[in-house]
Amino acid sequence: MSLPRNRPRSQFSPPPEDEPYNIIPMHNLHIDHPGLRYPQVHVVLSSLRNVGDLRKPPFSPWVPSMDLLDWLGLFFGFQHDNIKNQREHLVLHLANAHMRLSLPPADNNGTFQVIVASNVDSLDSDTHYIDEDTGRPWIPSLSGENAFLNRVVKPIYDTIKAKVAKSKNGTAPHDTWRNYDDFNEYFWSKSCFHTLNWPLDFYSKFTSERKTGFVERRTFWNVYRSFDRLWVMLFLFLHIMVILAWEEKKFPWLALDNKDVTVRVLSLFITWSGMRLFHALLEPAMELSRVSRHTWGLVLRMVLRILVAAAWTGTFVICYTRIWVQRYHDKHWSNEANQRVTFFLRFAFLYGLPNMFELVLFFLPCIWLNAKLFNLLSWWFHGNCYIGQGLREGVVDRIKYVLFWVVVLGTKFTFSYFFQIKPMISTTKQLLDSTIAGCEGDCKAIFSVSNMFIIGLLWVPVVLIYLADTQIWYSIYSPFVGAAMGLLQLLGEIRNIEQLRWWFRFFAAAIQFNLLPQEEIKITGGSFREKLCETIHQLKVRCGLQLPLKMVELKSNQVKANKFALIWNEIVTTFREEDMISDQEVELLQLPLNSWEIRVIRWPCFLLANELLRALDLATDLHDAPDNWLWRCAVIETYDCVKYLMLHKLIKSNTEEHSILKALFREIDHSIETEKFTKTFRTIALLQIHSKLIKLVELLLEPNESVNEIADAMQSLYAIVVPYLFKAKTMDQLREDELAPKSRSAMARWLFKNTVESLDPSNKDFYMQVKRLHTILTSRDSMHTIPVNNEARRRLAFFSNSLFMKMPRAPQVKKMIAFSVLTPFNDEDVLYSKETLKTKNGDGISILYYLQTIYDDEWKNFIERMRREGMVTADEIWTTKLRDLRLWASYRGQTFARTVRGMMYYYRALLLLAFLDSSTETDITITKEEEGIALMKYTYVVSCQKYWEHKAIGDPRAEEIIDLLKHNEALRMAYVDQVSTGRDEKEYYSVLIKYEQQLQREVEIYRIKLPGPMNIGEGKPENQNHGIVFTRGDAVQTIDMNQDNYFEEALKIRNLLEEFKHHHGIHRPTILGVREHIFSGSVSSVAWFMLWFMTCGGLSKASKVINISEDIFTGFNCILRGGSVTHHEYIQVGKGRDLGLNQISTFEAKIACGSGKQFLSRDVYRLGQRLNFFRMLSFFHTTIGYFFNTTLIILSVYGFLWGQLYLALSGVENCILGYDNNSKKALSAVINQDLIIQFGLFTTLPAILESYVENGFLEAIWEFLIMQLQLSNVFYTFSMGTRAHFFGRTILHGGAKYRQTGRNFVVQHTSFAENYRLYARSHFIKPIEFGLILMVYATYTPSAKLTFFYLDMSVTCWLLVLSWIFAPFLFNPSGFDWLKTVHDFDDFMNWIWYRGGMFAKATESWESWCLWGKLLEIILNLRFFFFQYGIVYHLGISGQSRSVFVYLWSWIFIFAAFGIYLTMSYVRDKLAEFLLMVLGILAIIALRRLLALVFRPLLRHTRLWDSVVSLARYYEMMFGVIVMGPVAVLSWMPGFQSMQTRILFNDAFSIGLQMFKIITHKVHQKDV
Repeated sequence: MSLPRNRPRSQFSPPPEDEPYNIIPMHNLHIDHPGLRYPQVHVVLSSLRNVGDLRKPPFSPWVPSMDLLDWLGLFFGFQHDNIKNQREHLVLHLANAHMRLSLPPADNNGTFQVIVASNVDSLDSDTHYIDEDTGRPWIPSLSGENAFLNRVVKPIYDTIKAKVAKSKNGTAPHDTWRNYDDFNEYFWSKSCFHTLNWPLDFYSKFTSERKTGFVERRTFWNVYRSFDRLWVMLFLFLHIMVILAWEEKKFPWLALDNKDVTVRVLSLFITWSGMRLFHALLEPAMELSRVSRHTWGLVLRMVLRILVAAAWTGTFVICYTRIWVQRYHDKHWSNEANQRVTFFLRFAFLYGLPNMFELVLFFLPCIWLNAKLFNLLSWWFHGNCYIGQGLREGVVDRIKYVLFWVVVLGTKFTFSYFFQIKPMISTTKQLLDSTIAGCEGDCKAIFSVSNMFIIGLLWVPVVLIYLADTQIWYSIYSPFVGAAMGLLQLLGEIRNIEQLRWWFRFFAAAIQFNLLPQEEIKITGGSFREKLCETIHQLKVRCGLQLPLKMVELKSNQVKANKFALIWNEIVTTFREEDMISDQEVELLQLPLNSWEIRVIRWPCFLLANELLRALDLATDLHDAPDNWLWRCAVIETYDCVKYLMLHKLIKSNTEEHSILKALFREIDHSIETEKFTKTFRTIALLQIHSKLIKLVELLLEPNESVNEIADAMQSLYAIVVPYLFKAKTMDQLREDELAPKSRSAMARWLFKNTVESLDPSNKDFYMQVKRLHTILTSRDSMHTIPVNNEARRRLAFFSNSLFMKMPRAPQVKKMIAFSVLTPFNDEDVLYSKETLKTKNGDGISILYYLQTIYDDEWKNFIERMRREGMVTADEIWTTKLRDLRLWASYRGQTFARTVRGMMYYYRALLLLAFLDSSTETDITITKEEEGIALMKYTYVVSCQKYWEHKAIGDPRAEEIIDLLKHNEALRMAYVDQVSTGRDEKEYYSVLIKYEQQLQREVEIYRIKLPGPMNIGEGKPENQNHGIVFTRGDAVQTIDMNQDNYFEEALKIRNLLEEFKHHHGIHRPTILGVREHIFSGSVSSVAWFMLWFMTCGGLSKASKVINISEDIFTGFNCILRGGSVTHHEYIQVGKGRDLGLNQISTFEAKIACGSGKQFLSRDVYRLGQRLNFFRMLSFFHTTIGYFFNTTLIILSVYGFLWGQLYLALSGVENCILGYDNNSKKALSAVINQDLIIQFGLFTTLPAILESYVENGFLEAIWEFLIMQLQLSNVFYTFSMGTRAHFFGRTILHGGAKYRQTGRNFVVQHTSFAENYRLYARSHFIKPIEFGLILMVYATYTPSAKLTFFYLDMSVTCWLLVLSWIFAPFLFNPSGFDWLKTVHDFDDFMNWIWYRGGMFAKATESWESWCLWGKLLEIILNLRFFFFQYGIVYHLGISGQSRSVFVYLWSWIFIFAAFGIYLTMSYVRDKLAEFLLMVLGILAIIALRRLLALVFRPLLRHTRLWDSVVSLARYYEMMFGVIVMGPVAVLSWMPGFQSMQTRILFNDAFSIGLQMFKIITHKVHQKDV
């Protein structure tokens, strides 16, 4: 496949007539293109060509056909295709803006000309600048083709590329190289003008080697540097609570009655000022690499802040000391002592005055201060960076933040005081007042006599959980606030199809109100009365008080009903195209347009259900019932349909039979009008008439119906009507009323014999109407199960419910905000290939068979559709219908084709909405005009960075992408092309292509030369930034490759875009977030769907490593630049998530690493410093605080277990603490909070409340029970370990990178060796360590005697141990299959013993996988020395001796065992290998990784290294056996594998059972 490239042409040559174009052919305004039918486009183009008296470019000829953009390109050396691209963007932008004006285009032509003319005058004055040296008009320093690229862009690019190369692919420390943010902020500074000069000096070194604006350093101190106010608050409250609790009063305020306590509380100012001094000292330590001769202001600020902070700290220390000196001197609170207290309070007031001033301003509306004073204060507190200065919210929003956090913090500090701090006081006092001299054991050999170490061991877990449990309380309260907001927004009003049936009439009115524009009601602005009327109207619709479309009257609702039918039927059609419903369900769901002179709205059959039969039963039981009891919608439609069928379709006109029927229906109509139907006719005869009508309709539906049989059916029907239907008419009266033949002999012969019309079999409309009549006549159930597909039911329920929620009114399509969708595509699947669908995995399961089983009903619907479209045999599915099969399978995976289909629903929706905007009652077809406006309002751009590579190597994905372009008119693809220009030289071009239907091939639209390779930063954001230049409109939506969209949701895009015009608080939004539905699983998640104005800065930050989570940095950047982010629940998109545990863990590792990098970033620092205090708390606990607090919780478990172990082994717990209940109470609070977190509070509670709001209380309880049956708490505990491990590792060691998770279907078993490689360091080793500590602690602690404290601790900690060990096997297909377990063990041993050396792959060799530790890991492993020390003395091998030589003797025995191992290392027989394994395991148990971990940096280059490696191999083997042993036992147990499979897959017992059959091969695979 070759793609013809556009050759560069001279800039002043006119474009050819057939030049490819993107959306509008602006080079030829005379062709018939739908986009050129709008006068706004011509107005803008003519305005751009009015260049006035601009000075002509000095180096290029000027052609009269050129416009203002051509002039700019020639004057400054811009690329030709770049000008073309920006011209179209500008024309569409201005034309769309012009359409949104209320005045007609002709009246605004002058407006555009004035705007353009004013800019032309400005350019003219600039270009007529007189050079001071020559006295001649100024000549630009750039000229010629690509001059701007070569002289401006490329030098900057080369400099950035060189700096990025210093990062060593992101592994170098961040303070040693400059990233994108440094260069960006360099151009904010004044120094850039001194080095760049003006005009530009292209040979100057315009960048320095130092960081700009901020220095990213990898340290945990960043959490204090960025969020110092949070930690100051926590430590100040801890300070106060300890002082108050020390008095051991019942309530804390009672302690303040003591003057000593009150004065001690004042010491908090020392803590406060000291922490500020530390923060001031931390800043120069972090920012040292920024210091230079150009940053004297930075140095001055840092020095002044340190001096001021030190002065305040010293002042408080001196004043506080003087208070107590005077107090102890006078031995009471004398006047002198009180004066010193007053003196201290004066300083305290001055110190807190700025905070009090800030508090007053916090509750006041935004006010203007003196600019100089404001700049000085801003420089002192935040530096001279201009961003982050517009972060204030409205007063109401601020009050909401305050009320929320007052409740959260009030609960947190109350709980902390009574359950954490106060119980520890008595124990602490006891330890301070006692010694360990008389205790048995070896306490004195380890701990000091002051017991400070013991106190520290007790307080460490309490303090850690105190610092972290704000996250717990935030996670408890925020879901309740969210649930309340959801209820106020009417979420969950329509929860299922049953409720939709009841709301359907109001639903039609809601569609009319929200989705169809009504010009008589202003959408925005207007008088107070208009706004009030609009509000009342919205309330009526939201509350169901709006008048619905009447069921029995059509005349007044004809136009509304037709438009509603078009929208509803299109939704049903898309459901059928997606194979979620069958053909029969389509007939039951569709709302047919009015025909056959039916007087009522023809509601879908699934709503009418058995309404006719119920009316017949009522008429039979109640003979004299009022007429209005009988005339329901289904009854009237049936009557009108039968009447039209007989008079206009079935019986020939101008016949006696036709006259009789006409008179009969005239008689019935008269009785209906006079409301005497039940008095005129015998209603008991209706049942017989009903059965005869069914027989007649069934005859009409037969493929080869007989005219004679139809005539017989008509005769039998007439035979019932004439003698039995009328109550009071004789045969003579019937003849007189023309209801019977005139002659008596005619009654004896057959009527209708030769009067039935011949029916046309090709008349589809006729048979469709008859089939609907048959459905209404024969329906006997309520059809509550229609549609059957759960996803279709969910989507219909959500869509209908959303229309009763508050949303902006929709404008006409031509007046809506234009937007684009941008998707970065890397190397994912486009379509599943034939081989991919048929190939079976190791378990014998193919993807197609998996999909057939999971989506059984959708597969049946697909086959039904294929047969309707011409498929005869099943084999054709792999030949003529292969593309349809591949699409069907791909639409159920996370493929590019699924994303494209979803995003193209926007185009399809806009076509329909544009048609409804301008259609009349007679319009039935979408015209070219609607296609033109849809293209002007919407564009879908895919940025495919590897398309050139795919095309070059013949990858089928290149052809598949072209096929998608062919079938989707609004789809465009941008890629980077590489062109060889010489030896080892390449040029790079950014290319936009589309598929040209007339030429039947893809064509290039733009080819823009780049300064070099695109990816010098992070791949995904670079890919997004590459494609952003080709988007159109005022807003852009970024969609990832694993996202989807729905047609019914696309109908609301106009409403969503109108949110940009509405104020939310004091700001208009710049980013709109909406809800996501996770289509790949049953667990909901939170993600982003973003639309924002393109004028708000860059789309994505792309600095190497630091911006690995590029999307959240967009939000950070938006807020810092004064933007606003809002969230809206009335629209949703689809989102695919990782399906297997390994994929999920890799994804969570990626997120945790990304959060670790956010932890270091300047964006988080600036937001943490500049947001108001309460908003800062929300920001912290919803971003990096979540991961940081999770890490603190894991550390609290470490501190708790090791502290308790040390106390037990030393004998201190038994000697001094004994059964002290107070300390146990505090520590129980710690482990109980850990238990709450392990049960998934952070995720479970929001999910339960979300389900409660949307589905009801009982459904929420059921979902909670299902989640417990699926062992969700095991998953959450395991995930907590993943987040903590990778977050901490990123902070300490770096190494964050984009992790390709893969989103394939998970039906294949993962081997034990692979699980061990993934989780050994992060999950397996830690719980084994915890388990060993718990067992040793249970042996030596007096608390193990069935006390509640020990049981509580055991449950919590053992849950963590079991979750971290067993989760990879519980959530692994066939994780407990006995044969696979045996095979996994063999594979693990082969991996352990493989001696491929360091050059083997990590998946093949244990030696290559094993990562050697660093200094911090060695220091952490020193804790095992203490473990060995305690074990040695408690084994009793030394009698009562407590000499340290006993400990040394234990080392001699260890080295002796190691010597035996070395001696026998040359023995190769099986017995020797067995003994070696036993000795190795025993040595490892004694050493606990001592040699392999602590001394390995010293031994690595010695001859002992091979022995150490062998010992480490046994260590890994031992841990593998410990982990695999319980798995093998559970695999041996019968029935456990079946239970595990049901737990693993969604819908625990239905789909899980099917998956069990798949995996165990108990279901024969289908042929197709």
